[in-house]
Amino acid sequence: MMPYYGDVGLMQHAVRSILAQTDPNWRLTVVDDSREKGVPEWFAALGDDRVRYRRNEHNLGVTENFRKCVDLAELGHMVMMGCDDVLLPNYIATIRAVLRAHPDAGMVQPGVQVIDGAGLPAKTLVDQTKRRIYAPKVEGVRRLGGERLAISVLRGNWLYFPSVCWRTEAIQAINFRRDLHVIQDLALVLDLLQAGEQLVVSDVVCFQYRRHAVSESSLQAFDGRRFVEERGFFLDVADRMERHGWHEAAKVARKHFSSRLHALTMLPMMVRSRNWDGARMLARHTYGTGRHVG
Repeated sequence: MMPYYGDVGLMQHAVRSILAQTDPNWRLTVVDDSREKGVPEWFAALGDDRVRYRRNEHNLGVTENFRKCVDLAELGHMVMMGCDDVLLPNYIATIRAVLRAHPDAGMVQPGVQVIDGAGLPAKTLVDQTKRRIYAPKVEGVRRLGGERLAISVLRGNWLYFPSVCWRTEAIQAINFRRDLHVIQDLALVLDLLQAGEQLVVSDVVCFQYRRHAVSESSLQAFDGRRFVEERGFFLDVADRMERHGWHEAAKVARKHFSSRLHALTMLPMMVRSRNWDGARMLARHTYGTGRHVG
């Protein structure tokens, strides 16, 4: 499944990477939430009956388009691929090999290479932190689940959501929360873990995740709503974890250290861009202890 909006060229490159898979046993459904000219015609010209294209009659927005993609999935396993990401030729073959050995897995996280906007390998602070601090060490294949995995992703979400393969029945039973806009992926993973699903991690690199540079204009427009949502989410998760009997996970959620650290790393850039409201919001999120951010 590919929810689409944005750069046409990057989307076409993503689709071509699917067409180039060594294992031909896949089907692609693109749900277009944009109005870019020529896109329907481009898909029609592909002439591959494994590719289905749908354009929404009205703009749904990110979360609703994600939910629509989940609802439209028909096969036993699905991937919610980013429209600017890239499958390496061995992606389908790698996932299918993992699923043969772990057919009941709710989620499969393969190895990921991070690339920049130009498609070149990239090393960012975010991704280095994910790998060196938060992600578990995996050689070959490793199965994870329960409170231990919940604690791990709450400390720092080291998963690459667009690369994950999901058991369709499991994800359709929960789907994405409508009240979230920037942290839907972590919420979904935690809901699945509480429902008893498990994650299988493979160290075989078969996916390229595109990490775009933060522009000066986006920093100037930053208003902190992301961190307001994150703070409320983590505090809500802490309560839910307590009720579920996962007390250590609840403690980690209340601290939400990685979210605070993310805000702290953004502070110098916000000051340089002279976005003082954004800087104050980041400071409150980083150092605040109350249940609300004012």
